[in-house]
Amino acid sequence: MSLPPEGLTGEPVILDSPVPKARTNRVITYRSASFAALLFPPCGVPALHYSRRATRLAKQDKIEEARVAGEKARDWCWYAVGYGLLAYFLLGVAYVLTTNDGAVRKVFFGWSTLTNGDAWRSLIKGFRINVQVFLWAQAIVLVWALVVAVVRLLPGKACAPVRFVAIAYSDTFRAIPGLLTIYLVGFGLPQSNLPILGDFSDEQYAILALVLVYGAYVSEVYRAGIESIHWSQVAAARSLGLSYFQTLRTVVVPQAVRRIRPPLLNDAIGLQKDTALIGFIGPLEVVSRARFVANARGTLTGYTMAAILFALLSIPMTRYLDRLIKRDQARTRVG
Repeated sequence: MSLPPEGLTGEPVILDSPVPKARTNRVITYRSASFAALLFPPCGVPALHYSRRATRLAKQDKIEEARVAGEKARDWCWYAVGYGLLAYFLLGVAYVLTTNDGAVRKVFFGWSTLTNGDAWRSLIKGFRINVQVFLWAQAIVLVWALVVAVVRLLPGKACAPVRFVAIAYSDTFRAIPGLLTIYLVGFGLPQSNLPILGDFSDEQYAILALVLVYGAYVSEVYRAGIESIHWSQVAAARSLGLSYFQTLRTVVVPQAVRRIRPPLLNDAIGLQKDTALIGFIGPLEVVSRARFVANARGTLTGYTMAAILFALLSIPMTRYLDRLIKRDQARTRVG
């Protein structure tokens, strides 16, 4: 049991520090409840009720009860903001789809085209080309980008020329738009009649172009992951007699890959979507076939159907990416 502090005269000093009224009212009452009531009444009215109750209790010096009511008012205010914005967004979408006699709905979501089996079969056949190009390009990119990253991190003056080549490649293909790279590779290499490269198919040229573009981006992701490994681990591995490449293979790269899985998967999603660009050099992939459907039907519904196919593949990958990020964050907090 603690004794009260004593003053210089030996008498107990009474500590009296009441909470200022203005400060109390500002903490436990929420004037924004009136705005919430106007924004979304189903949630704003309860917010206004608890806000007034908190104010009344604060005037009666019932601080704890007032704080509880104030917290409820705050929660209902946020409900009003969240659900209110969602409701207004849905109303906006409904307005866009129904205005002008439903012109937007007829152009992008033509029911006769959406329910046409032949159109879906044609688009799915083209989408298989997109998926095949994506899988091949992604597999090659993961290996090629790691090679570029390792070459860029080679130590010593003797490796300066190859480091320069790796840096020049990375900077060049990150600076050039992907569509231009696809054009240059898809139309330039066949005209130049280079050995081996001059005999590629359109799909192979598309894979090569995407590998060049995304290899530059993913190499930077690899490099960031490798450089994030603490230098003490490299020093410990070298002190045990491991060579530079043995240290990379057994110590650095495995840890780096675990750290950069989310950005790697994010680049994979971007690569999957950019396969829509390969139709410009010849392959009858999903976007090219969507153009045929749109021309035949006189609407843009074919492009909407192609977008649905891309979304069905990209959204699960996105959700898996979010899961990886949350798991890594949980591990970091535990650590």
